Amino acid sequence: MVEKTNPQAGGIAPLEGRGIVRPGEMARHVVLERREPGPELAGFAEHHWVVRWRVGEPYDAKVLSHPNVHLVFEPEGAFVYGVDRGVFVRHLTGAGHVLGVKFLPGGFRALYGGPIAELADRRVAAAEIFGASVDAVNTAIQGRSDIADMVADAEGFLVPLLPDAPDPQAGRAAELVARFTAEPSLFRVDDAADAAGLSVRALQRLFSDYVGASPKWVLRRARLHEVAARADAGADIDWPALAAALGYTDQSHLIRDFTATLGQSPTKYTKTP
Repeated sequence: MVEKTNPQAGGIAPLEGRGIVRPGEMARHVVLERREPGPELAGFAEHHWVVRWRVGEPYDAKVLSHPNVHLVFEPEGAFVYGVDRGVFVRHLTGAGHVLGVKFLPGGFRALYGGPIAELADRRVAAAEIFGASVDAVNTAIQGRSDIADMVADAEGFLVPLLPDAPDPQAGRAAELVARFTAEPSLFRVDDAADAAGLSVRALQRLFSDYVGASPKWVLRRARLHEVAARADAGADIDWPALAAALGYTDQSHLIRDFTATLGQSPTKYTKTP
């Protein structure tokens, strides 16, 4: 997978490979570019991303999704993707490109106007949320080749729809997701609620309304990202030690969790080319 920089923005943040299933294999089929959002969108979106592909044979790109909502401009139309609590699969044929806007956890709430949990595991035509004008934006983006022009089209559409200031609750949700994802010592929802200074029920309501996935799912997905990243690195892994470090009851618990989501055990995953 190729990482490119944006000379207008002075470069981009390091490409996060976490979540991409078999990143080395995917790099042979697609090019991924990312751009930071402009200042007016920065309080709501994490980044823009573009995937370009040209494949001779159909290829399924797979992502172990993060707790984010995406607005994606595709050849087939513009769509909003809620948090995918399984493995997201994009079937690629021929050649094409898509532009996605990855919203911060909680960031899409201002545009949707309802609980983000309603979007979980769903792909919704963007016109159902934004009206038919989004289709013209999609047509323009599909006619572009330069990522800066695509981003300008997307931001030109989104920025006028934003509220004057971010919702503090959305900011709180984004802060907590970042914390829960980064702190391996947080294994249980009770511990996460204590760390957040909230009751378990209040934390669950906040995540349902703003994130679109439960705190338990966010904690579990962070662990699976870590396991997959270790497996993709190709080094020898002490599975019992890793299971203990990530808060699993034992190695079997880790294996069951990984297999239930990715369809094969961690050891088989590491051995599959």
